[in-house]
Amino acid sequence: MAKNILEMRGITKLFPGVKALDNVNLQVEQGEVHALVGENGAGKSTLMNVLSGIYPYGSYEGDIIYEGETCRFKTIRDSESRGIVIIHQELALVPYLSIGENMFLGNERGSTARIDWDETYNKADALLRKVGLAESAHTLIKDIGVGKQQLVEIAKALAKNVKLLILDEPTASLNESDSRALLDLLLAFKEQGMTSIIISHKLSEISYVADKITVIRDGSTIETLVKGVDDFSEERIIKGMVGRDLSDRFPHRESVLGDIAMEVSDWTVYHPVYQDKKVVDHVSFNVKRGEVVGISGLMGAGRTELAMSIFGRSYGSHISGTLKLDGREVKLRNVKEAIDARLAYVTEDRKGNGLILTNPIRINTTLAKLDKVSSRGVLDADKETQVAEEYRQALHTKCPNVEQNVGNLSGGNQQKVLLAKWMFADPDVLILDEPTRGIDVGAKYEIYCIINQLVAQGKSVIMISSELPEILGMSDRVYVMNEGRMVAEFPIAQATSEAIMASILKTKKD
Repeated sequence: MAKNILEMRGITKLFPGVKALDNVNLQVEQGEVHALVGENGAGKSTLMNVLSGIYPYGSYEGDIIYEGETCRFKTIRDSESRGIVIIHQELALVPYLSIGENMFLGNERGSTARIDWDETYNKADALLRKVGLAESAHTLIKDIGVGKQQLVEIAKALAKNVKLLILDEPTASLNESDSRALLDLLLAFKEQGMTSIIISHKLSEISYVADKITVIRDGSTIETLVKGVDDFSEERIIKGMVGRDLSDRFPHRESVLGDIAMEVSDWTVYHPVYQDKKVVDHVSFNVKRGEVVGISGLMGAGRTELAMSIFGRSYGSHISGTLKLDGREVKLRNVKEAIDARLAYVTEDRKGNGLILTNPIRINTTLAKLDKVSSRGVLDADKETQVAEEYRQALHTKCPNVEQNVGNLSGGNQQKVLLAKWMFADPDVLILDEPTRGIDVGAKYEIYCIINQLVAQGKSVIMISSELPEILGMSDRVYVMNEGRMVAEFPIAQATSEAIMASILKTKKD
């Protein structure tokens, strides 16, 4: 019988106004892949932050027993010295440093007086090969994709002689092939005796890679499921997470389509820095009133670049083509003109570009349309509070009040604040870029319901998503992008995963 490498007993963690963890217990066996699942705000990341010393001993109640010893980590260095390494969803890499420099940042090779660069790069190269990367350790982080950056983080963990690897949403920003490669790497490490804890909302990946699944709900441990013993189906995991059966992952909608609300013709965009690189290549598409149009494609297909360039030319250079709103050609030279034309773009990067994390919900909700809560340039704080409270209630945002800083909310609730911000701007056409990335199945369902409410009001929604089930479950029509071009269009009755992937692969061959 395998022995436990980790036990967390009776872990309780309080924040002002909320009990984030309530007597949580977790047991992880040596050499297994153990998954933590739960809705946003359930306490998964908080529990791992307690384990890794980010929340130091003394700030929580309970015991951590690691390799048979009671541990009282005061800093993340304390846990790393014992071989516990955590990789967060937001990667901790410096873009303009090399892979080798990033890999040993804070863990430098050499003496206190001098870094041994030969040892640094030689060891980095060896670790890169171990995680399946062919890049040189001298390559800058900014010059490799997100999938490879995630592997660099794992190589960085290996450099710290990791025994217990914690991954928080490691595949949230990856396409299917990169995600599978990362999961297969975890399985390979498992064969070598490494233990992993993975937090993920992608339940199919959890079922594939995990030996055990511990479900956390509202800060408490609900159950642990064992592969080969318990039901590992997505439906069973969801029931544990939300406390009920979720029979339909996508809410039903009766589509009532109107006239064309937005039409884009022959749209071409070049890279903002490398201005000879075409990132959107003569793209044409349209969306009708009351319609959800999905745009599918692999990472790097140009979907985000297309959306941002349409939204007030907020991305790209040498932009050309025709944009019509309600049949009338418009020239949107900046974001303000786009908002005034009743066009909105919900970014895929809610923390970096969508929200001001250090500001409260109240301020974030009204940011895109301050003139609606102002008079003669003077902000009406009472009206702003009233608006934010109305959206908090309408979208069921979980928070004590609208004075709560957005950075203290879970991912799903941050996404609701971001949606509220753009719903308050009252757009006719709403572009949603990865609207459910990194959020749980329950919060996803609520956001799908919001989308349905918007199109029922006659709004038009363009949804960019890397999750094919989401595209197929929510769209009335599907466009497929690849390498900057629109390569296929399907009515929803003809759209399948196979048809979409076939259209992508065909253009790659061509």
